[in-house]
Amino acid sequence: MIGSLRGIVQARRPDNVIIDINGVGYQVNVPLNILANLPEEGKEVFLHIYTHVREDSLQLFGFTSENEKKIFMVLLSISGIGPKMAINILSGLSYAELLNAIDTEDVAMLCRIPGLGKKTVHRLILELRGKFPSVTGIKDRIFEDTLSALVNLGYKKNIAQEFLEKAYKQGFNDIESLLKETLKQLTGKIHG
Repeated sequence: MIGSLRGIVQARRPDNVIIDINGVGYQVNVPLNILANLPEEGKEVFLHIYTHVREDSLQLFGFTSENEKKIFMVLLSISGIGPKMAINILSGLSYAELLNAIDTEDVAMLCRIPGLGKKTVHRLILELRGKFPSVTGIKDRIFEDTLSALVNLGYKKNIAQEFLEKAYKQGFNDIESLLKETLKQLTGKIHG
């Protein structure tokens, strides 16, 4: 297995780059956003490599960070998503956009990626929800901080949590908007 490559950019193509290492040119498939940021031909480059081995082929996929490579590997673990589709997904969305689309279940955003249908998008969301703990951790921290603020304002925890969950499902996902919307719903309940 090849884990990384350091060499000279020999050629840049629409979906891959040729890296020359001591006279051997390695064809490395890369997402479009990475390709756009690679050094020009004749300059040195370093890429983290995922080696995809099949019965009839050996393909290299390159990434500028270990995190990008890990996301690619997680995408491959989803039924129906192969290396080409995983590259399409990473070409169509940044890391943050992908995590946000999964977290907010934004089917429309994910369906804009060529080759991804609604069925695959729903499977993608379902299977990836728990695989990115950093996003879940951020969501949980925002949720807990907002809940704590509501309890400090005098609301009962179970009631505040119920309305907070409603606000979160409506798309309010930062502390300020969550707190504002939850308070609006809570005061509407009290006065209504």
